[in-house]
Amino acid sequence: MKATIERAVLLKSLGHVQSVVERRNTIPILSNVLLEAGDDGSLRLMATDLDLQVDERVEADVSQAGAATVPAHTFFDIVRKLPEGAQVSLEAADGKMQVNAGRARFNLQTLPRDDFPVIAEGDLPTRFELPAATLRQVIDKTRFAISSEETRYYLMGIFFHVDGDVMKAAATDGHRLARVTIDKPEGSDGMPDIIVPKKCVGELRKLLDEVEGTVEVSLSDTKVRFGLGAAVLTSKLIDGTFPDYNRVIPTANDKLLKIDPKSFMAGVDRVATIASEKTRAVKMAVDNDKVTLSVSSPENGLAVEEVPADYSNDGMEIGFNARYLMDILHEIEGDTVEVHLADAAAPTLLRENDNSQALYVLMPMRV
Repeated sequence: MKATIERAVLLKSLGHVQSVVERRNTIPILSNVLLEAGDDGSLRLMATDLDLQVDERVEADVSQAGAATVPAHTFFDIVRKLPEGAQVSLEAADGKMQVNAGRARFNLQTLPRDDFPVIAEGDLPTRFELPAATLRQVIDKTRFAISSEETRYYLMGIFFHVDGDVMKAAATDGHRLARVTIDKPEGSDGMPDIIVPKKCVGELRKLLDEVEGTVEVSLSDTKVRFGLGAAVLTSKLIDGTFPDYNRVIPTANDKLLKIDPKSFMAGVDRVATIASEKTRAVKMAVDNDKVTLSVSSPENGLAVEEVPADYSNDGMEIGFNARYLMDILHEIEGDTVEVHLADAAAPTLLRENDNSQALYVLMPMRV
């Protein structure tokens, strides 16, 4: 193959595909990125870890069609360090690829194109479109609650399912739950319930930053494909059953606290400075029109801060993990967050208001 491509175009596309490649691989070909120059004047870049695959096409000046695979991270580092505005010449033959730009010359080892694995998608019967902005919002408001505990692999992703006229996305790690409700996209009727893995969610979110308009989603009960302009992201789905999370969403929490999320978060952040790394516990004493936040640490001492609030029920004390509470407050966009409390041992519900798309549940801690 022989092709010439502008550095900026190559770097941007390589940035998308190389982040899928794991740093350590027992199968050498999985460390490589596939470069395929076509007669149509396009250069295809592709990388996979066997569960997740990114495939992108960019314009290039192709003088000889062909394909090669080169070490992804090394190639990315080379292109990143080339001078801005450079034209990068790629020429592959006899197990080597020559990379030239300006006065720089690199000769990289290649592995055969035929050894490069491609995820077989099979039939993807459910197809619909989602605005990129909606998908970005869904991911941002849920992904912090994805579990990283491998023994509960079925919680290591975002759960999407259709419920009547809406589509819901939920994530939980057993300590907190985040759920977002959006209008059901046209074409999603009869869609299977799916769990999109954490790594796929992360790569998808990065790609979404550069997408205007809509994203094409195609899926079966084992695979999902996202069409993002020039890039296509394909992933296997988590083979497991997501728990019935509706059971942990409280419906009878009758003590309503209204508070400014920014000042609340800043207060929690300040008092948590002295919290022990292990528990990160902060105590909330809720009383008429104020919340008193406190952290007591045997090693570091005591921190207390009062935050004004709107509250008219009986006073109560409850403890939370400061990090978990701040993660939720960070996603509240309005000037007020509603905190629906029951008692010190019951799950607490947080949301902007009755009509907000996002809803959060946080389990309390003993403090």
